[in-house]
Amino acid sequence: MSTGRFVSGWILIIIILVALIITGGIIIWMKHNQDLAIEISMIPEYELMGNIHIGGEVNNPGFYPLNSEDSIKNMLRIAGGTTSNADLSGLMLIVPSREKEQEAQRININKAESWLLEALPGIGETRAQAIIEYRQQKGMFRNIIELVNVEGIGNAIYEEIKHLITVAD
Repeated sequence: MSTGRFVSGWILIIIILVALIITGGIIIWMKHNQDLAIEISMIPEYELMGNIHIGGEVNNPGFYPLNSEDSIKNMLRIAGGTTSNADLSGLMLIVPSREKEQEAQRININKAESWLLEALPGIGETRAQAIIEYRQQKGMFRNIIELVNVEGIGNAIYEEIKHLITVAD
């Protein structure tokens, strides 16, 4: 084997490796760009303010505040993210008629983060932290009535929020 053929072989191997690296970089870049938020822009005549129901394969389905600056990615994050069964290749937007009565949002007290618990009437930062600490020390709530066992939460607060909370998925 001559030196010329040996060098030509190495050059060919280097060219193939560089092509593979470039192709891999392009594939990684394309996958990274798929994670960008899809934003909904609303024209003034359809400006929405109020609540939106986020349901389906999200961790905390329910009604959440909506304004025109919200993105789909942000709304999914607010609903606790998606479950492992979620298919994000197609999302549905359902606009109900005014005749259909909306259910109140139910917050899962076994999974909710502090900021979401704080949104409940009578539950501020201190009580939200007490709920989280109770979960960590005693385990998950089996029934919503167990909430009265949390320090600082009595029957009056429980009665005020029992229609807004759940322990079910």
